[in-house]
Amino acid sequence: MQVVLDIPDEMARQIAASGEGLSRTALEALALEGYRTQRLSESEVRRLLGFRTRMDVHAFLKEHGCYLNYSVADLEQDMETSRLLRAKRQGSAGE
Repeated sequence: MQVVLDIPDEMARQIAASGEGLSRTALEALALEGYRTQRLSESEVRRLLGFRTRMDVHAFLKEHGCYLNYSVADLEQDMETSRLLRAKRQGSAGE
């Protein structure tokens, strides 16, 4: 989908003075707001901005002062996965 924005020339020059194209700047702003409001997932931000890895998304979000959406449920799931992997590793070490 193509979106056309009408903004005053003076503001366009200010934004363009940062060295990035207006289209990319608008796309990044859209991605950031979408992620902050949880309308876009991390994966969707990656695809939208053309990043290759999750780490690229994390760096982008950090650069723009946007924290990862990471819930208590996510933490509990990661802790359980870690526990299972440790138990598996200890089980195979004893064989």
